[in-house]
Amino acid sequence: MMGINLFQILNGLTFAALLFIVASGFTLIFGLLRIVNLAHGALYLLGGLIGYSIAQATGSFILAVLGAMAAVALLGAALDRGLLRFVHGAELRQVLLTLGVAFILDDLGLVIWGGDTFSVPVPEALRGAMHIGNFFYPKYRIFVLALGIVVFAALWLLLNKTRLGALIRAGVDDPEMVEAMGINIRRVFLGTFMLGAALAGLGGVVGGAFLTLYPSADAEILVFSLAVVIIGGRGSLWGAALGAVLVGLLNAIGQVIFPELSYFVIFGPMALLLAFRPLGLFGRTA
Repeated sequence: MMGINLFQILNGLTFAALLFIVASGFTLIFGLLRIVNLAHGALYLLGGLIGYSIAQATGSFILAVLGAMAAVALLGAALDRGLLRFVHGAELRQVLLTLGVAFILDDLGLVIWGGDTFSVPVPEALRGAMHIGNFFYPKYRIFVLALGIVVFAALWLLLNKTRLGALIRAGVDDPEMVEAMGINIRRVFLGTFMLGAALAGLGGVVGGAFLTLYPSADAEILVFSLAVVIIGGRGSLWGAALGAVLVGLLNAIGQVIFPELSYFVIFGPMALLLAFRPLGLFGRTA
């Protein structure tokens, strides 16, 4: 019984790591830049499909990751500069615009890859299982858990220990003052948007190797990402990490104990939390 419990906890933590990779990009765009990007799930799915095609063509998982991140980052740049700049500051218009973009990207994916289910090939070194305690656990899921921790550390260092991170935070609070210092804040925000989109592409490739990729995967990961960011608090990296752990564990344990109520196990506590903390665990007023 203890082995089963630890197994489910590891399942929850590895799923949480994937959620954090995707949701960290979402919180960069939604939390810091104040852009409601409902196309983030579609970027996840498109990144996974692009990564799948690159991995099939080259046999390299690393090239699949880099290619998907680069392609989705460029797509994010086109979305930001080509469409979202016309609805800056209008959240309802951003919702409608990005929702429409998500539908278009979904249709584009269906045209190119069809409606089949795909799984990104896992590198040979990450196949099989490793011995943990009294049971075996997939190596690849441990890799995803480690990758989530590395992404968290890299983003924390970027936002808190670099000049670029200071510019991003200052630009969100007072863009006019930053521009008065001779800094092109739009270019900084564009880079931040591209980074958030690239993280969606990274999540697509990594998640596509153990969750698989299918036509409605974008909507599911978007709902989970929204739950993570809302629980943790908009714009908080620590909040996104804690929210991902909570959602990941509730999802894994809920599917075992209450399989008929698995979604309620996640969103019921979220609704209760928001009743007492409307801004989430680490959220602050703008």
